[in-house]
Amino acid sequence: MRIVIADDHHVVRKGLRFFFATKDDIEVVGEAATGSEALRVIEETKPDLVLMDLSMPDMDGIAATKKAVQQFPGVHIVVLTSYSDQEHVIPALQVGAKAYQLKDTEPEELVKTLRQVDSGEYMLSSAIMPHVLTHMKKQNEPEKEKFYQLTRRERDVLNEIACGKSNKEIAASLFISEKTVKTHVSNLLAKLELADRTQAALFAVKYNLNGETTK
Repeated sequence: MRIVIADDHHVVRKGLRFFFATKDDIEVVGEAATGSEALRVIEETKPDLVLMDLSMPDMDGIAATKKAVQQFPGVHIVVLTSYSDQEHVIPALQVGAKAYQLKDTEPEELVKTLRQVDSGEYMLSSAIMPHVLTHMKKQNEPEKEKFYQLTRRERDVLNEIACGKSNKEIAASLFISEKTVKTHVSNLLAKLELADRTQAALFAVKYNLNGETTK
């Protein structure tokens, strides 16, 4: 994984770079201290992922994430911040961040997040889920009717996605093959008119569907 670290604190950037140097599958290809600099470094280095702080001068992380997602669709943004409040969490996810982790997370948990995002999965810190749930429940619910278009097995898979499980883990949990899981994921995304697994997980949280998977 080729990674850019965007954080206005020099110590944080150097600490992360030092830690990632101990991992054979992670290479830090650039650093940035502002949102604008992050966009420039992304363009220059073409990384796989960007660790994005939210509080930075010149251009904050949310604005930088929005621009990065628009300009570099192949690059995944992982938010790493000290903010766990709804005013930061929801906008970051809405503009396209693939993961949201807090700076007090365990280092190995952060590495796990990066690997999951790089493989097409997602990860949301458990600390932010109440904010996501509260926000989503406030929205209108006409979309919920799409849920009832899903087959029972597709609902089961959706529930597993909402729990943050990979295709391999879902296959083991439901006693089906990974190929079958991929088919179910593709079908449920199409039926729900969603772009990816992150949106599927948020859909499930939004409508609190984990209790309805077998109905």
